[in-house]
Formats: sequence, C-alpha cells, structure tokens
Amino acid sequence: MKANETSAPAGSAAETAPPPEGFFRILLIFLRLGLTSFGGPVAHLGYLRGEFVTRRRWMSEAAYADLVALAQFMPGPASSQTGFAIGVLRGGLPGGLAAWLGFTLPSAIVMLLAAYGVELAATGVGAGIVHGLKLVAVAVVAQAVWGMAGSLCPDRTRATIAVLATLALLLLPSALTQVAAILAGAAAGLVFCRGGALAQDATLGFRVAPGAGLAALVLFAMLLLGLGPLVAASGSHALALAGASYRAGALVFGGGHVVLPLLERAFVPTGWIPADAFLAGYGVAQAVPGPLFTFAAFLGAAQGLWPNGALGAAIALLGIFLPGLLLIYGMLPFWDSFRKRPKAQAMLRGVNAAVVGILLAALFDPIWISTVHAPADFAVALAAFAALVLWKLPAWLVVVLTAAAGALAASF
Repeated sequence: MKANETSAPAGSAAETAPPPEGFFRILLIFLRLGLTSFGGPVAHLGYLRGEFVTRRRWMSEAAYADLVALAQFMPGPASSQTGFAIGVLRGGLPGGLAAWLGFTLPSAIVMLLAAYGVELAATGVGAGIVHGLKLVAVAVVAQAVWGMAGSLCPDRTRATIAVLATLALLLLPSALTQVAAILAGAAAGLVFCRGGALAQDATLGFRVAPGAGLAALVLFAMLLLGLGPLVAASGSHALALAGASYRAGALVFGGGHVVLPLLERAFVPTGWIPADAFLAGYGVAQAVPGPLFTFAAFLGAAQGLWPNGALGAAIALLGIFLPGLLLIYGMLPFWDSFRKRPKAQAMLRGVNAAVVGILLAALFDPIWISTVHAPADFAVALAAFAALVLWKLPAWLVVVLTAAAGALAASF
C-alpha cells in the first residue's frame, strides 16, 4: 500500500480481528510466563514478544511495538499493561483478567510467603538457580532488541532515533527521560518518517466498546481523586492501604523500580512497616519472576495493622495494579482508529524506534550490569542467546537449561 492510499475501512475489524481464546487457555499461557519471566519489566517485554509475536504470531512486530509504546507512555507497570492488552485482544475483558492473573499470581504468592517468613532460594543451589534465570533474561532481552531493531529500525533515520534514545537514557537514566524519549521519537517520526507505507494490520480488533473504555477512564479518575477524602472521612485502614497502593500505581511512570520510592513513603514513615522489613521484602522481589509491582503483596501482608496477611496482600496488590489496567483498557477502543491515521503511523514509526533504544539501554542498565559479573556469566548468557536466535529453541526450554547451569555452578 502506498503512502497516499487510504487505509483499510473501519468495518474490516471483524475480518482482521484474531479468533478469540478461552479464559483458561489464556490463563495457562500467561501462568507459564509468570513462572519463568525473570529479569524485570524490560525482560518481561522480551518474553511477551517471543511468545506472542515470534511463537504464536498473535500480532505483528509493529502492532506489538505500538502497544508497548502506549503502555510506556502511561503510568503503571508497562509489561503487565501490555500483557493485559494482549489478553483483551484475544478474549475481551475476561481474557485480559486471565492474562493479568496468570502473569501476576506466581510472584504474588512468593511475596506473600516471604511476608510470613518463608525463605526461598536465599543461598546455595537455590541462589544459583535464580542467578541462572536472571542470565536467561539477558538473552531474552538481547533477542528482543535484535529482532525489533531489524523490523522497526530498517533505515538510517529510525536507527538514529533508536541510538539517540539509548544515549539519552544511559546518560540521564530516569522515568522522565523515558517519557521524553518517546515524545521526541513521536516528533521525529512526524517530521522524518512520513514517507513509509501504511501498516497492513492497521486494525487489531480489540473487543472493547467505546463506552466501556470511557467508563474505565472515569473510574480511574474518580478513584484517584476520591480515595483520599474517603480515607479521611472513614478512618478505615483498609481504605488507607488501598488508597496508598492505588496512588503508587497511578502516579509512577516507567514501572518496576520507579515505584519503590512511592511505596516507601507510603509504608515506612507511617509506621505501617519497619524500614528493615521493607528492604528485606525488596530483596526478595529482585529474585522472583513476574512484575515487581507484586512487592505490594509483601507490604500489604507484612504491615502491622489489620487488614494484613493474605487479605492485606490482596488489597495492596489490587490497589497498585488497578490504575494501570483501567488506563490501558480505557485507551484500547480508541487505539485502532488512532493507529490507522497516516500521521499517527508516522509518529509511531519514530516512537517504535525510540522503544528499541529504550530496550537497548535497559539491556545494559539494569539487566547486564546487575547480572553479568564474570566470564562464566557471559558464557551462559551467550549460549542462551544462541539457543534462542540460532537454534530456535523454545524459551521455556532455554529457561530450564539455564537454571540448571546456574544450579550446577552453585554446587561447586
């Protein structure tokens, strides 16, 4: 399709929309990802890409990058929001909930057990397995950057945008820099990337009515503005716990580690949890798969006021994830119509190149510098990368083999 031709008509959504998947099918797929996705938010995006772009072909590289860009631009956990959107694409709202549950529950359960004092993989072979799993995250992110760069940065202009985004984040690492890189990529795309062909998959076919999307956005705003006064009026600690968790999830850009200062200010100065317990829980959160936002489950369970334990964990967990899920769900019914516009597609070409740069910067910091400490670590990560890219082994098998390598190294 030439740049001056019209895109597919809006009525073609039913023809291009993928067939639906059942709730339990989506739940099982994401449960496996939740059990094996180590390495933090950027690594999770690599796992999601490998599963749904490369392996299952549920969406194209460009469509996936567009979703990642949307999630990166909004508050909340970008990898969880992306996974939730993929679940909605395949199974409507129940599919999105199944995706979130499957991806979140494994790490949330580990954090709940940690709050009850259960030590998991602290030393010895267990620690070696965890280190091996972190090394495979290096390979997964490197594979994602490699593949996405080839398809999303095919020319000098977009490669330059990616490189500049990488340099910006390496020199000024912060969530604000990440948002600025995406905005700059959009502006550069609008100016320099307007000559490309329109995307052939311009309609993804999200099963979300516009009214439902608007309702989600209104609910997001009502909870953000209304929970504070409600807590003050009621004096309920359950509402205070929900409100503190909700504000942390609603006001953080970049997800992952960026949410930690907000949680610390909500839980430690108030006396809900001691500072040493907060740091101990954070240490456990570094060693579990799935989203780092599940640290909230530890805080809700370990804090000293009722409701705590499992009920407190559930309140904090739902509170911290809900704003990001409401935002992404609210935007989905309007995303297809936006993506189909020629100017929007030019902007997204620049944004997607910036996303590649963001992933490349994160491959170095924090993934590489926090994981690869010795020549043996580099050898394991390189072997895992070769297994994924050259030998085309499934990601789950590479995860198992790398975990075994970590256990073997720890036993000597």
